[in-house]
Amino acid sequence: MSAGSSPKNAMIFAAGLGTRMRPITDTIPKPLVKVRGKALIDYVLDAFAKAGLTQAVVNVHYLADQIEAHLDGRMEPRISISDEREALLDQGGGIRKALPLLGDAPFFVANTDAFWVEGPTSNLRRLAQAWDPARMDALLLVAPTATSVGVDWPGDFHMDQEGRLTKRAQSEVAAFVYSGVGVLKTEPFANDPREVFRLSPFLFEAAEKGRLFGVRLEGLWLHVGTPEAIGEAEAAIDQSAL
Repeated sequence: MSAGSSPKNAMIFAAGLGTRMRPITDTIPKPLVKVRGKALIDYVLDAFAKAGLTQAVVNVHYLADQIEAHLDGRMEPRISISDEREALLDQGGGIRKALPLLGDAPFFVANTDAFWVEGPTSNLRRLAQAWDPARMDALLLVAPTATSVGVDWPGDFHMDQEGRLTKRAQSEVAAFVYSGVGVLKTEPFANDPREVFRLSPFLFEAAEKGRLFGVRLEGLWLHVGTPEAIGEAEAAIDQSAL
């Protein structure tokens, strides 16, 4: 990662129940579902490691012991566990609970139900280099809706020439989908008194203020939300290698 204001830590969301991935997730947590023999969470963590990130926080709730055992001994990045076994806190609440581990500086967030085939340069490095806390409250890695794999909804955001994102209206189709990866500031979560709350309202509020920006993903984004999507992702990986 570049110096200066670039994020030094990442929040990896691995606490969800994975209900859409059933029956596979009846016995294993969704982050450990494998595509081409590799667990989804490893695709994400390996991308951060290659981009130079040295530490990440992983929250756990459902089948938490399996995730902890899988991550035990990983050194790149070094892993800290945020334990949500007692209650599932949603992404916003999960960030708030993890702040003592994340620190005060801006940080990456990443879902574990998607990954990407890298383009010519590291998307995470490009995201870090584009981060400008003076102009932005959040910066998201976004992928083209039409060419991404496993996207069964009409996109999430419109993006202008400056990279500013606006939320798709209910009746619209948007050109870009949120990849599940972004850069956030700590303050909104530190100042929220709730224990359980969602992340998306913070993103939409930033968009309304003109302070939500995006970086277009280079390469191919793959969303693996259902059992059927595993085969789709594997076929797309094979095709991209041709």
